[in-house]
Amino acid sequence: MTEEIIIAGFGGQGVLSMGKILAYSGVMQEQEVSWMPSYGPEMRGGTANVTVIISDERISSPTLKKYDTAILLNQQSMDKFEETVKPGGLLLYDPNGITRHPKRTDITIYKVEAAAEAAKMRAPKTFNMVVLGAYLKIKPIVKMENVNKGLKKSLPERHHHMIPMNEDAISQGEKIVELVQEV
Repeated sequence: MTEEIIIAGFGGQGVLSMGKILAYSGVMQEQEVSWMPSYGPEMRGGTANVTVIISDERISSPTLKKYDTAILLNQQSMDKFEETVKPGGLLLYDPNGITRHPKRTDITIYKVEAAAEAAKMRAPKTFNMVVLGAYLKIKPIVKMENVNKGLKKSLPERHHHMIPMNEDAISQGEKIVELVQEV
């Protein structure tokens, strides 16, 4: 099994953290992992993306042009990365702030109202965990016990009191993800 993922959105949405948690989770399962972040100098408010590869085999290169999965969290990311999903692949997006929804017909498309759900939970910082929960519901490539370990590993110890709230957000994401189109 090899899963090649691009996660993209605005800086401050937790894109890099989501990728890091996925990568740590893969490491906990003794899989080969690559985590390659990319962001502009402006950080918050600028665009950010991360490529994550989780595999049972050695990873030859962290640089990809096509992905099995794209998780897209803003319009700029949709414009840039929708076409990079391999035919038959998966696109997951949050429609908040998206003006042009995905138009490809050769991929499976899901949406998750993560921004609205995080606001409803009164925990806007858990937005990325709602998205992660939605993704793992669709493709359970890592075990939830390892995601919990990944949360502990990636969050500074002073924020460990937020782990239960993040776990709740992951559960909510699993519940609210919606299939838009299946190939």
